[in-house]
Amino acid sequence: MQGRMRPWRGIAALVMMAAVLGLASCSSNVRRVSEPAVSIQQLTVRADGSWSLELRLQNYSSIPMQFETVALDVSVGGESAGHLQQAVNYSIGPETADVVTVALQPSSSAKMLVADVLAGGRGLPYELKGTVTATPEEKKSRQFEVSGRSTLNPAPGLSGVLR
Repeated sequence: MQGRMRPWRGIAALVMMAAVLGLASCSSNVRRVSEPAVSIQQLTVRADGSWSLELRLQNYSSIPMQFETVALDVSVGGESAGHLQQAVNYSIGPETADVVTVALQPSSSAKMLVADVLAGGRGLPYELKGTVTATPEEKKSRQFEVSGRSTLNPAPGLSGVLR
């Protein structure tokens, strides 16, 4: 049988290649809109006591989204830091993220808590709850409920910065 061709192998390879190409073409047409996520990438305490928050906006959709506004209740270490309402007007591509910087005038108890955390070099748990208004490509604007928890830690060598 040496040197004889086996025609079924060639046919099997063609069928397999056609199946792979068929699946690949189907997956590219899926236009899925998923809930976005918001987290704090960095918190910087400014000289006047206000905070600069770098918010990471995560687009889990398979299409671009125009992020319009964020309205978030911010808590740190179990203390209410305040309410953040901000227009962001930022376009984020499919299944990717980007960062926008917003300002927050925190409550006095949150200011003291963050100062204590920074002085002690400890981590700071935080929580975000609220809404993000975004427009999926070629669709109407939608409001998404978002919530998230995580921990920020002092950034080595950067005074007043938690990441």
